[in-house]
Amino acid sequence: MTANSPLHSSTSAKNSSAKVTKPAKYTIIKQYICENIESGEWPQNAKVPSENELTLKFDVSRMTARRALQDLTEQGILVRSQGAGTFVATFKSQSSLLEIRNISDEISGRGHQHKAKQLLLKSIAVTEEIAILLNLKNNEAVSYSEILHYENDEPIQLEHRYVNVSLVPEYLLQDFTEITPHEYLSSVAPLTEATHEIEAILASSDICQQLDIPSSTPCLQVKRRTWSKQGVVSFAILTSPGDKYRLGSHLKF
Repeated sequence: MTANSPLHSSTSAKNSSAKVTKPAKYTIIKQYICENIESGEWPQNAKVPSENELTLKFDVSRMTARRALQDLTEQGILVRSQGAGTFVATFKSQSSLLEIRNISDEISGRGHQHKAKQLLLKSIAVTEEIAILLNLKNNEAVSYSEILHYENDEPIQLEHRYVNVSLVPEYLLQDFTEITPHEYLSSVAPLTEATHEIEAILASSDICQQLDIPSSTPCLQVKRRTWSKQGVVSFAILTSPGDKYRLGSHLKF
């Protein structure tokens, strides 16, 4: 039999097609729901199809439909109310209060695009407050970064971060348009502990300009200190427009 025989061609075609990986069925359902929300077909608070309706539409098990709805609920895209149904959540970006997540992952999890603009990256002398927070001496220097995060080309969070040089000596060598500070720090100094301080503020004129918001816009500010096994790694101040961002969580007991 020659290499160009019909049987050989048929076998090659089968092997080629076998390598194509189709997306999981619950992923297809999630994409369908997100596309309807993105297009405006389903506005805020609109009721989305039930588990039974999705089961029939996509010819899947009820468990698969439930998983798709649950995933989008935990991402803050949908809101489920027992006995009433599942609805499109309000269009504020949601971050978990009880877990430290990479903002790039949060945004991509909502089906949106993340990008970052590196505003500043340099070594600075510590103030007394920063020295105390990072457990340093007053005459030490720290690595300092200012990163503006975007969601679908809209400013969503301004990040000011102070980093302990002794624990993360190569921080200033990174390109934070390619990797987020959180992602980098997690790889070189894995997080073991964190504290949060959260408050509503009226931001300075400089911050309002960077976030492209009026000076009267309330902002949500999170001050976060993180530790690794070796000590305090960083202190970050995360500021977001209050009308575009919220903190939330889903707990199971």
